[in-house]
Amino acid sequence: MILSVDGVEFSYSSRTVLRDIKFEVNRGEFFAILGNNGAGKSTLLKCLNRILKPETGTILIEKEDLFALSPREVARRLGYVAQRYESARFTVFDAVLLGRKPHIKWGTTARDLEIVRNVLSILGLEEFSLRYLDELSGGELQKVVIARALAQEPRVLLLDEPTSNLDLKNQFEVLTIVKKAARERNIAVVVVMHDLNLALRFADKFLLLKNRTVFACGGMEIMTPENIAGVYGVRVAVERLADIPVVVPL
Repeated sequence: MILSVDGVEFSYSSRTVLRDIKFEVNRGEFFAILGNNGAGKSTLLKCLNRILKPETGTILIEKEDLFALSPREVARRLGYVAQRYESARFTVFDAVLLGRKPHIKWGTTARDLEIVRNVLSILGLEEFSLRYLDELSGGELQKVVIARALAQEPRVLLLDEPTSNLDLKNQFEVLTIVKKAARERNIAVVVVMHDLNLALRFADKFLLLKNRTVFACGGMEIMTPENIAGVYGVRVAVERLADIPVVVPL
């Protein structure tokens, strides 16, 4: 277990957004956070990244209190890909190199440059390394943002709806890269998702949120028609197509 969340609660003014959130994530896992709009998914991810501080409960990363770590140590352990980002006037190479900032003390080293080149290669971005971010397509830009997070060499990678503005081809490419990173780098990947079928195809474990608290948490065994209907309010069937689970509204 690399990430542990126990009894986390958070409110905006007097409005409770998260209540008694509990779950654990292991190394190498692709962990999907699911639920209707307003269920608290993005707020939970911001708590995991220390953008927001829970009122009660604990968040442990590698058995250490997330909120007791220095900002530099948090950046070394956590990579975060937000739902929205600005495409500043950086080249792709320089943007990914920013991911090395938590590790740089006196200046960029040969190892930093090698890590960036390796990540660019893994994501198929080598030919774009000298292009500017504002010259890229949405899919290319999303890959750059993920590359920057991977360049941090995090133990946990957090992503907030990473495929929301992508076409089908880029959705599969991005999630395949993320899943492969979890396996090959032995890191935990925590992803807020809306698309149940993408979640079923790529995730190992699922957290279902309803009314700002945990409805169910576990593997494929919790992704039943009854649980999905209980969270989303829609009758569904869960079928298998080419041995891949698919949710079909009824």
